[in-house]
Amino acid sequence: MHRVAITDYTFPSLEIEERLLTPLGLKVEGAHCHTSTELIDFLRGANFVITQFAPVNRDVIESLDKAQIIVRYGIGVDNVDLAAAREKGIPVCNVPDFCIDEVAEHTLAFILAATRQVEANAHHVRNGSWGLAVPLAAMRCLRSMTVGVIGFGKIGREVVSRLKPFKPRILVHDPVVAPAEITNAGAEPADLASLLSASDVVTLHCPATESTKHLINATTVAQMKDGAILVNLARGAVVCTTSLVAALQAGKLSFAALDVLETEPIAADHPLRTMKNVIIHSHIASASPAAVMKLRTDAANLVALAAQGQPLRNIVNGVTKVPVSAKR
Repeated sequence: MHRVAITDYTFPSLEIEERLLTPLGLKVEGAHCHTSTELIDFLRGANFVITQFAPVNRDVIESLDKAQIIVRYGIGVDNVDLAAAREKGIPVCNVPDFCIDEVAEHTLAFILAATRQVEANAHHVRNGSWGLAVPLAAMRCLRSMTVGVIGFGKIGREVVSRLKPFKPRILVHDPVVAPAEITNAGAEPADLASLLSASDVVTLHCPATESTKHLINATTVAQMKDGAILVNLARGAVVCTTSLVAALQAGKLSFAALDVLETEPIAADHPLRTMKNVIIHSHIASASPAAVMKLRTDAANLVALAAQGQPLRNIVNGVTKVPVSAKR
């Protein structure tokens, strides 16, 4: 029996995957792997691999002896070594069109929480006080602000669409998108330096790649407006955490709202945990019943295509060969 190995998952069970894949004669096995050693051992003999956050690095991929496909539960694939999989001839697929609305809405929630000081004022009343919990200058209105959106993929576009009714000036930076597309969406194209220097809020929606690693660092933070707000729902690696902490402590940045971090989960004694001008969520912006159902169903269906020897969708590493059917 061909084996589907799910390296890690945050769901209560694998009932959905089993319901879709067991009728095809596939055995679904799940684990909670965190290290290369655990992955190499668990994936030995696996025909199909699904992964969520586990580090499927070069050592792991080179150890794969039967794998025909690697599927990522999610949009980003930064936990999978795409080059190693390409060299091995293993297609890597993602689920690029789930949670678009959820993440866009979470972004707006973060921006509004930061500009309207939602958390500080709620705590103020809960603790028995009344009136403003912050200086009046901290209560901002988007109509008088400039929001910079870095990354104009599906999520970035939905963020812009949701921002427009609040009437801020919207700048967008994405080097692979034609300026006309940005203009047609009701925003202004901008180079990175111009966006950083003009924006009161900077929100990140770019993938984690070699070119975007630590895109927000000491140098780029220095280019930002004093008192700017940083929102990150992209990937933790896009922001240098050390530079972020320093900027928040110095007052260069007035607020940060983060759903992703360089190291997850964040350490219990990390300074970001106790800063009053920081909101941290635990990588949950994608969550909704509909989004999780789509994520799991689409991931399982990609394995089903591979198991039946059908052409694959959503290949992100350029390996386009059709897998050998598990029925042969």
